Parts: sequence; structure tokens; C-alpha cells
Amino acid sequence: MQEEEQAQTTGHPEEKEQEENRHEEGLVLATEILPTGLPIIPLRPRPAFPGLLIPMSVNGQLETAAVRRAMKTPSQALGLVLAADPEGDDGPDNLHKVGVVGKIVRTMQSDQESTNFLINCLERFTIKEVRQTEDGLFAQVKYHFGAEMSVNPELRAYSMAIIGALKELVQINPLYSEEIKMFLNRSSMDDPGRLSDFAANLTSSEGRELQEILATFDVRRRIDRVLVLLKKELEVSRLQTKISKQIEEKISARQREFFLKEQLKAIKQELGLEKEGKTAEIEKFQERLKGLTLHPEAEKAVEEETSKLQMLEPNSPEYGVTRNYLDWLTILPWGKFSRDSFDLTRARRILDRDHFGLEDVKDRILEFIAVGKMKGDISGSILCLVGPPGVGKTSIGHSVASALGRKFFRFSLGGMRDEAEIKGHRRTYIGAMPGKFIQAMKNAGTANPVLMLDEIDKIGASFHGDPASALLEVLDPEQNSAFRDHYLDVPFDLSNVLFVATANQLDTIPAPLLDRMEVIRLSGYILEEKVEIARRYLVPKALKNHGLEKAKVVIRRDALKAIAEGYAREAGVRGLENRIKKIMRKAAMEFARGNSDKVTIGRKDVEKYLGKPLFTADEIFENVPGVVTGLAWTSMGGVTLQIEATAMPSKTKGFKQTGQLGKVMVESSDIAYSYVMAHLEQYGSKSDFFDNHFVHLHVPAGATPKDGPSAGITMTTALLSMITGKPVIPNLGMTGELTLTGRVLPIGGLKEKTIAARRAGLKTLIFPLENRNDFEELPDYLREDLQVHFVRDYEDVYKVAFGNEPKTGRPLQLKTED
Repeated sequence: MQEEEQAQTTGHPEEKEQEENRHEEGLVLATEILPTGLPIIPLRPRPAFPGLLIPMSVNGQLETAAVRRAMKTPSQALGLVLAADPEGDDGPDNLHKVGVVGKIVRTMQSDQESTNFLINCLERFTIKEVRQTEDGLFAQVKYHFGAEMSVNPELRAYSMAIIGALKELVQINPLYSEEIKMFLNRSSMDDPGRLSDFAANLTSSEGRELQEILATFDVRRRIDRVLVLLKKELEVSRLQTKISKQIEEKISARQREFFLKEQLKAIKQELGLEKEGKTAEIEKFQERLKGLTLHPEAEKAVEEETSKLQMLEPNSPEYGVTRNYLDWLTILPWGKFSRDSFDLTRARRILDRDHFGLEDVKDRILEFIAVGKMKGDISGSILCLVGPPGVGKTSIGHSVASALGRKFFRFSLGGMRDEAEIKGHRRTYIGAMPGKFIQAMKNAGTANPVLMLDEIDKIGASFHGDPASALLEVLDPEQNSAFRDHYLDVPFDLSNVLFVATANQLDTIPAPLLDRMEVIRLSGYILEEKVEIARRYLVPKALKNHGLEKAKVVIRRDALKAIAEGYAREAGVRGLENRIKKIMRKAAMEFARGNSDKVTIGRKDVEKYLGKPLFTADEIFENVPGVVTGLAWTSMGGVTLQIEATAMPSKTKGFKQTGQLGKVMVESSDIAYSYVMAHLEQYGSKSDFFDNHFVHLHVPAGATPKDGPSAGITMTTALLSMITGKPVIPNLGMTGELTLTGRVLPIGGLKEKTIAARRAGLKTLIFPLENRNDFEELPDYLREDLQVHFVRDYEDVYKVAFGNEPKTGRPLQLKTED
């Protein structure tokens, strides 16, 4: 016994060392960790094969002791051998010579007499010696490791033959498809040995035939034998299908007669040939209730209202009110749920099909679905998609519903000012009806749809009430399980609904409402993404909507790029889509006038169809003293702003700001003015400059209100550029707030601002040092070809903006010649 324990644990220090080095090396060979001595479990009626993960249950003291003995070893290895005689005992003489070693992955339940566990089968072995011990059977074994094989044409042909047979099996019996999926997740079709073992295990062959496969170490001979078994399995499956079909044909004649009678009865009831008036109405309501699981209060309300309806005359005004109420109560999907699909591969395929780019958003949605898969449901979830117009927020909601296999319903909250739109009207009012959410549940037909709440940031308020406050109950997972609409006045469960809200900005959403939602940001598209979206989605859609053939109108890639650069620089693609529609309308006009030639639009043809460009490269940057380009965030996405500074000689100093600036930007300009005034000599100018000049700071596009806390360093640079007469380096953009001591504070909306910089062609960017992590989290395609400088204080900004070599030491001293 002591020798057996030593044999099983031989090499234990090495195994321990290998386990410790797993993460460093990434791979540990099976030959280095499998023991030469194994506890043995006899199998009946089929053997196990390598490469399979199987659950097992053993009964009896000896088998249970063998499992416990294997669990105590470092490798947790256990031998599985088919019993030679299924009716015989479990002695050493009743075992085949070839078995499989497996590693116990997990034990689920264990006691003295039985145990349940999950085992991962690894390799074949041959028994050299086996003996009966007080802890069950114990054997000395020799392993036959599956060698790495180069898949030559002959083996590939054999493998394809097995795959072909498996495909036929799946067509005949779809139950095999799940096992094939599990195998593909663990192994590769390029491994002929593993493939043949899997195929053999899939068949319903006898244990003796399967043991012959297991004992065949040569891969080619093994595949030959497996193909024979697969052909037998195909014949059995075909015969089984034929027998089932014959039985169904015999039964179908009787069923057809029964179904026709039931259909005739249903047709008569629908036409009212058997019932009329109140009786037909009540029966209709009662029929709807079959298969529904109503809340106890709702059941009580239905019984009371049905009794009332039976006593009322059809001409009574109360009759219509009661009938409509019962109609709403019985038409709602009480307890009806669609089955969720948590297939991440399918969800990714749907998201990629419907949207180009937005990788970070897709990953967030896939993570959300993955959590639902682990949890078992996604109840109590409220997503909020925030981004500029035209970036695909609504269509992403459609894609989420398709990925989950749920019904989709959308309604807009924009401009809603009446609380009754959310919670319904009380039945005392004429024309009363439920609120939007109950109506949505009726239209969806299930109790777990995807409801899209569009424009949640544009809810209004009036003397009729505050809809945003009414939404607090609907969007609270702790309360919406018993949502009480004013019209129904009975609890309805909304906790299984997936709410997807959309917004352009978060500032106008009340904090308690925002706290209930998980925010996902959609920042917008860069030029390359817009061109690809137009080519894949917008152009084919416009061709179809305008009745044009794909071969008749061709918009080349360079033309799409010109449209995006010169006519549609917004964050989304709505403006780009409108320009493409305009081209299609003009092309349709040409065809309508009799032109039959193909219309091809290149870069030079864009101006002919769309007129002069709205944006030109020359107007973006004026590389002159006193003009600096800043980066800003708006509800429409990121934008670039040119800040201009000039000075007029004056006997008294003064400072003026124009451009319809908000309070925060005015304060930023005052800080910039004070900082420059205090550090004029440090940056190479005379200290009395402001005493003799009146300074004017302007942000163009004066009709557009502007505000925000990130223009400080841009304003400071514009002032210094104007005073020193030196322009900043070309293609420079910057953003960051400045303090009076010169420290640069972090900003928000960095992704949107980076997209705006790329859209505008800026190559050098200045960001606050504390935003470095935000920038590094951006996708690679947004960061490439950009020279980004992260600054701690304004001296760092000055070195980059005016092309000075970075120097250490403070303060910065610049010498100028008179």
C-alpha cells in the first residue's frame, strides 16, 4: 500500500514546481504531470475517450474511496477502464487493458457510499499491472500520448469524411448539434485523433466496438474504424426517421378530422353564429385570460368588472367604460415572456451587421449580455445611450433587441409635459386610457420587451405635472415590479423590461433619474468611419429608397470623402445621409429625363451635385499671431473653436470679451488675462504692455452661445501669441482649464474632442496631464498619427505651442532683443 501511494505521488515536487511556473511558461506538458500509478474506476457499458469533459457518478465504498484517493494527489488523476464483462464483478481480471486517464475538475456531492464529479479525459494508457487494494483498484500504467501530427492531404481527406458524416447526422437528428458545438469550443477540427475520438463517442455503438476504437493507437486505422461506425449510425438514424414518419402519417388522418372540427367551432364563435351580445364579449375576455398569470389584484378586478358587465345594459354609458377596462386588462401580456438569447457570437454578428465602428460601445453591450448570461436574466436593467444626433443610438436599441430575441417598441419622451402620458388617466375622465408604458406592453405582446425611451433629456414640465418625476417609479428596479397605472389601478410587473433610453446630453436629466441608468457614451465618427458607413449602409439605402439600381449610380470613395470633409463635418452621419439623398434625387431626375447612361460621381463631380463646399481647409486654421485653435464639447459632439486676441493702443488698460460667452468662459478669460499680466516678463514681453493697450478677446460664431470650463489655456496662448507677435506651431489644438498659479486642470469629453481634432485635420494636441489615462483608453485608430502632449502647468503649454525645446527648471526665462 505504501509503495502504491509512493508510485502515485512520484514526482510530486516537480508537479508543484510546474504548477507554480504555469503562468510563466503558459503550457505544461501532460507527460510531466501525469502519475504512473492510478486509482481505477470500471466503466459500464461504454468507455470514455480523450478530449471529453464528462460528469460521473459512482456508488460503493471502493469506487468512492478511489475517487477520494485521486483527489488527494497533486494531479487529481483517475483511470477510467471499461469492464470486460458488464455483468461481472469489479475485480482486476474484469478490465480491458486500455483505458483513459482523466483529471477530476470538480466534485459536486460526496459521502461515504457515493460521489458525483466532473472529469476531463486526457490521454490513453495501457495497464501494466493492476491489483485490488483497500481503496479500490490501483494500476501501474504506460501512457500513449497523442503526438502532434502534420495534417497531410490523406489525413485531411479522412477528417473531411468524418465531418461530412457528422453533418448528415445533424441534418437527421439535430440533437447532435449541441455536442458538436461543445467539442468545437474545446478542440479543433484540424486534430484527426481528437476528431475521431469525438465522432466515436457520438455514436450509439456497443461498448465492445468503442473499446476497439480506444485501443487503436494508430490514427489512420482509428479513423477507418470510426468511419464504419458512423456509416452504421447514419443507417440507424435514417431507419428511425422513416419509422417515425410512417407513424405520423397514420395519426395525421385522425388529427386532421379533429382539427377541422375544432376550427369550424372556432369560426362559428368568431362570427357570432352561436353567441351574441354581452355573452360573446365575456367569452372573448375569458378566452384571453387562458394561459395568462394575472396579479391577484388584477384577477379580483376582472371578476368584479365581469359581474358588473353582466348586469349592465349595452345602451348604458357605464357599459362602454367597463367593457374598455376589461379589454385592457385582458389584452395585456400577464406572465408572457419571450425566451432570451445570450449567444455572444450571434449578438456580435448582429451588432457588426448593423453598425460600423463603435467598438467600445459594442464591447459594453456584449459585456452587458454576458452578465445576463451568467445571472440568468437581465431584469432591472436600464441603459442610457448618450451621444450627438446621428451616431446610431436608436438603431443600437434595435440591434440589442434582435441580439436578445426580444420584441422592440419605441416611443419618444421629447416635449412630453403631462405626467398622465406616463401613468395614464383615471377612469373617471371621458376618453381615459392607460399611459405610454402600458400601451407599449400591449403592442409588444410580451412582458419582457426592449422599450426605447427616445430623447429622455428633452422631457418638459408644466402645470399638468412633471413626467421626469413619474419616470422615477418606472425606472426603479425596486419599484417597477408593481407599477400601478392610474387607468388600470392594479399592479403590473415591469421589472423584466429592458429599458434603453437615448439622450444628446446628461445635463438636463434630473440627477435621481440619471442615477437609475447605466450610461453608455457614443462619441461620434471620424472621417474614415463616415466614408465606410456611407459605402456600406447609406448609399445602398438611398439607392433603394429612390428606386435606383446599384449599377446605375456609383459614388466613388474619394467622392464620399469629399462630401464628409466639405459638407458634413458633424459628429453623426445624418448630414452625410442628406447629402447622399440629394445626389440620388438629382440622378433620378437625369434618368427621368431619358438619360440611360451610368452615373459615376467622383471627387470632381461633387460640387456639380451639391454646390460649393460648406467647409474648406483654409478656413480651419489661420496660422497668425493671436489666433489659437481650441477643442470644445457640445451636445452635438466635439468641435473646434478659434480664439482670437488683439490689442489697441490706449492710455488706459482694459479687457473685453465677445462671442456670446457664458459665465464660466468669461471667468476663464479673466483668469487668462490675469495670469498673462502677472507673467509678462517671464514670457519675453514688457511688463507695462497692458498699461498702454486695450485687449479684445473674441470667439467666432457670435450667434452661437458658448460656455464650459476648458478654454483657459487656449485663451492664455492667444493672448501671449498676440503680445509676442509669434504664431503657434501649425495644426495645433488644445484644451484645458487654467488656474491663477498656472496649473492646468483636467477636462471632460476627451474622446469627443479627439474625434473633432481628427475631423479638422489637427496633428498636435495638448491635453492636461491628468487626462493621460482617458486618452490611453481610446481605440488605437483614434490615437494614431497624433502627437499628443500632456501638460502639468502653463509653462509646458508654452514650450509646445511656440516650438521651444522642452527644458527643465522653473521659472521659464526668455530673452528678447530690442
